[in-house]
Amino acid sequence: MEIFQYDRGEKIIRRYGSSGLRATRVAAGDGPVHLTCLTVGPGGVIGTHPATAPQLFLVVAGSGWVAGPDGKHVPITTGQGVRWEAGEDHASGTDLGLTALAVEGTPLALFGPEVPEADR
Repeated sequence: MEIFQYDRGEKIIRRYGSSGLRATRVAAGDGPVHLTCLTVGPGGVIGTHPATAPQLFLVVAGSGWVAGPDGKHVPITTGQGVRWEAGEDHASGTDLGLTALAVEGTPLALFGPEVPEADR
C-alpha cells in the first residue's frame, strides 16, 4: 500500500480560453490511460477543445455544466460523469466550483447499473 497526496504539482491551465482551472496529473503507466485531477474554481471554464483520446469526466465534488460539439450546457453534479469520444469537441464550467477526475485513454466501456438477481 502507498498513500500519496494527489493534488501535488498542480498546474494552472489557460489553453483553449480556460479560466480558473488547475490540473494535476495523478497517474500514467506504460499503457494508454492517464488520470488527472481537475479543480475548476467558481466561475471557471474549461474551454472548448477536442478530446485527444476517449475521456471520462467524473465529478467528485461540486457542480457545473458540460457541453459537447453543439455547445449546449448540460448540468452535472457530484456523482455524475460524462464520456467524450476521441476528437469530440467539448467544454465544461461551473458557477460555484467543482472537482473532477479525468480518465483518458483506451476506449472505456461504461458498466450499466446492476440488476438484482430477483429482477432478472
